[in-house]
Amino acid sequence: MPTGAKIFVILLAVLLPFAIVAVLATLSTTRQAGQEASSQLRLAAQESGRHLAIELVGDMTALISAMNALGHDPADAPSCARAIGVFTQQGVAGPTFRITDRSGRTLCGDSLPIVSPAALPGGPVASRIVADRGLVLSVTSADGATRGAAFFPIAFLRTIAKPSAFSGDYTETLRIIDNDADVLVLREPAANSVLAVHPAEKTILNIGNLAVGMSTSASVFTQPILLSLLVPIVMWLLAAAVAWLVVDRMLVRPLRSLRTQIAAYRPGETIDPNMLRALPAQEIRELGETFRSLSRTLILHEAGLAEGLVRQTKLTREVHHRVKNNLQVISSLINLHSRSAQADEAMLAYASIQRRVDALSVVHRHHFAEMEDNRGLALRAVIGELASNIRATSPEGARMSILLEIEPFLVSQDVAIAIAFLLTELIELATRINPAAQIRLSVRAGETPMAAILRTSSPALVESDALKEALGQRYARVVEGLSRQLRAPLHHDPLTGSYEIAIPVTGRD
Repeated sequence: MPTGAKIFVILLAVLLPFAIVAVLATLSTTRQAGQEASSQLRLAAQESGRHLAIELVGDMTALISAMNALGHDPADAPSCARAIGVFTQQGVAGPTFRITDRSGRTLCGDSLPIVSPAALPGGPVASRIVADRGLVLSVTSADGATRGAAFFPIAFLRTIAKPSAFSGDYTETLRIIDNDADVLVLREPAANSVLAVHPAEKTILNIGNLAVGMSTSASVFTQPILLSLLVPIVMWLLAAAVAWLVVDRMLVRPLRSLRTQIAAYRPGETIDPNMLRALPAQEIRELGETFRSLSRTLILHEAGLAEGLVRQTKLTREVHHRVKNNLQVISSLINLHSRSAQADEAMLAYASIQRRVDALSVVHRHHFAEMEDNRGLALRAVIGELASNIRATSPEGARMSILLEIEPFLVSQDVAIAIAFLLTELIELATRINPAAQIRLSVRAGETPMAAILRTSSPALVESDALKEALGQRYARVVEGLSRQLRAPLHHDPLTGSYEIAIPVTGRD
């Protein structure tokens, strides 16, 4: 984990108790503010409901009294006048009423254009809300002789229901209990924030199954709450900034400077001691001194390794030189013995052995030449020299023709030895059957970048009795063993006289 991330985690753990305390204090403040707001809202709802109940009950009492009197005497003008006086004192925008007999004839009051008498519920005091207009209360006498209804406009209800001890922004509704569809909005809030909570209170009126509901918008993020939340964040930022500044000046930058010096280090150099003395932290200076000591030790070790590498290179060159000379001596001895041989079969046997020694010598010589580059043996040069040696050791009078089509591939020493021996066997097999036959050697790209196809073709290798006899003697076992060494099957096409095998390569020259 980076140093900055570790410091952040440590500071987070250290400041966690302070953050918890600040959050608990903020929650406590918020809870107290919410309880206070709920208490004020409850008092306001009770006051509003009380005002509405007093007004509605008083008006409906006067209406019922006049309705009962007119039920006994439809011509009772004083009772009607008293009811008119009660409703008239509310002003022009106040409530209106109407009293009718069983047949619907008006006995007292004005007509109610808001709703027809037939649409009013009968029985005891019943309520009906007219959307965005007001409230209708209706009542029927016990004997059903008279009916009365009063309409209370929304402006009148809003004025009566306004609480005197609540100055905040609030919402107030008048609704029929157990009927959420009949709602009369007496007051709507001026603003509504998505980050606000809405506590609500309800007061039941003792008339017409009505209830008054009040709710207010309480902001979640008040100034004290924001201050309580910002103080821990500011403290954390300051603490993190100070801690990071100290760590950056005392640790991170010195370590970065030391890392730059070490990354720029080259064998044979020593770290500048003046740079180490300028480091502010004692522990980092000691670490730099340790690297400086290691650089001096490394110089001594590299000098010893360089000297040992020179000795080893000389020894390897001497070994390869001796092996090459030994192979040349063996080839010369075989050549001398072949000249002194009397029988043709002996001469052919010596020539066959000499070709195989020459094949091994060619691979060894090219391996020694490519040893320092360590790229691999150039297959084109190896096969070209091998073909020249085979033509040079061919019997006198033989018109051997070898055509080469070799792409510039590189192979390892083990693969080159197996290829040299395999080509030697196949060329000798072809010349044994027909010394004048042309031989074509080709190497082309395979199916994968790290493989190539080695192909040897000659008319002498076409299916024949002589070929079967030669393969049965020893050539079949030899070429089969060499193909296993190359870890690939050797395919023979009897119609075209070709042998083909996939060989591993290390790259292209």
